[in-house]
Amino acid sequence: MADLSINLAGIKSPNPFWLASAPPTNSGYQVQRAFEAGWGGAVWKTLGEPIINTSSRFAAISFNGQRVAGFNNIELITDRPLEVNLKEIYETKKRFPNHAIIASLMVEPQQEKWHEIVKKVEDVGVDGLELNFGCPHGMAERGMGAASGQVPALVEKQTYWVKEMAQTPVIVKLTPNITDITATAEAAVQGGADAISMINTINSLAGVDIHSWNTIPHVAGKGAHGGYCGPAVKPIALHMVGECARNPRINIPISGIGGVSNWENAIEFMLMGATGVQVCTAAMHHGFRIVEDMIEGLNNYLDEKGIASVNDLVGKAVHKYSDWGDLDLNYKVVARINNDVCINCNKCHIACEDTSHQCIDMLKDGEGNPILRVREEDCVGCNLCSIVCPVDGAIDMVELPNEFPPMTWNERQAAIGALACAVDTVK
Repeated sequence: MADLSINLAGIKSPNPFWLASAPPTNSGYQVQRAFEAGWGGAVWKTLGEPIINTSSRFAAISFNGQRVAGFNNIELITDRPLEVNLKEIYETKKRFPNHAIIASLMVEPQQEKWHEIVKKVEDVGVDGLELNFGCPHGMAERGMGAASGQVPALVEKQTYWVKEMAQTPVIVKLTPNITDITATAEAAVQGGADAISMINTINSLAGVDIHSWNTIPHVAGKGAHGGYCGPAVKPIALHMVGECARNPRINIPISGIGGVSNWENAIEFMLMGATGVQVCTAAMHHGFRIVEDMIEGLNNYLDEKGIASVNDLVGKAVHKYSDWGDLDLNYKVVARINNDVCINCNKCHIACEDTSHQCIDMLKDGEGNPILRVREEDCVGCNLCSIVCPVDGAIDMVELPNEFPPMTWNERQAAIGALACAVDTVK
C-alpha cells in the first residue's frame, strides 16, 4: 500500500484528510470520534471570544434529486468557553498524539489579543494554528473574518503578529470573497505564513420561501447573508488553489478546502497544488465514516498508478493550468455520435440547434430508423452535446490532427505586431 502520510509545513498526519474548522470539530467528543473513524487531522472550530449563535442557521440547495448540492450557514465561531475548548484539545491530543490538531483562531485585529490567544492554545499542545480570515458573516460585521481577509495589509500585519509569538506552524485561511485571492495569499507570505488554506465560504443567500416570503434560513422572520460551501463550490475552490499554486510568489504549502466529497476530489486538489484537503459539508451530510471510502479509494488509485507516496501527486497538474492567451487556437476536437449506443432522446440535437452551432442533423438509416449525425466541418468542439447527453459513451469528443502548427492568441498578437513594425519600416 502507498504511503498516505503528509507533512504540511511541519504538521504531520497519517493521511491527507482533515476535517475543516466547522460544526464537526466543535468539541473533543466529535474530534475523537473522527480520529477513531480514520481522519488524519482536524482543524478545531474557531476559537475566540464566545458568541451567541442563532437557533436557525443552516440551509441547503438540492438540485435535480441530489440533496445538499450546496450548503449555506449563518453560524459563527465557537459558542463554548475558551477554557473548555482548551481542556478538550489537550485531552484529545494526549489520546491521539499522531493525529494533527490545528487550532482555528479569530480575534480583533490587535497585536496583544493575537499574542494572548496564541500562547493559550499552544500551551495545550496543538500542532499548528489556522488564522480565520475568511468568515463572511457575523464576525465580518465586527471587523474580523473576511473584513480582515479582504484587506491584504491586514492579512500581512496580523500574520506577522501571530508569527511573533507562535512556536508552531501558522496557516492563513483565505476568503474567496475578493477579486483576486493571490493578493491576500501574497500578503500572508509577506507576513511570514508557513502555509495557506482555501477557500472559506462564499457570500450567499440560500433562497426565499415563495409562500411566506421569508429568507432561507430565517430567524423570526429576518434573514442575513451566510457562507456557501459543499459540492457546488468545488470548481471555484479548485481554480483559486490553482491560481496560488502557479504563482511563484506564493511558495508555501496549500491546504485545499471547498466541496471535497470523495477521494477523486481530493486527488484533483492535490494535483492542482494542495498538500492535503479539508472536508466539512460531506461529513455533515454523510457522517465521519465517509473517510473510510476516501482512504480506500486513494490507496487503490495510488497502487493502480504505481505511485509510492501521496505526496508524489502534489502539483503535478499545475503546469497544465494557464491563461486563456496561452491556449492553442489551432487545436480541434469534434463530436461523434455512436448510434449503436444512442437512445435517440434528441437532447444533443435540441441543445445544439437552439443554443450552439446547429451541426447535428436528424437523419434516417438504411432501414428508416432515426439517427443523429454531426456535420464535423461545422462542429466547433464546444462539448455541449456530450454534456447534456444522458448516456455514457453515446457521444465522443474526438481530437483531429492539426492542420496548422500550434498558435496561441499571444503568439498571434506578437506576430501581428511584428508584421506591423516591418510594414512601418518599409514605409
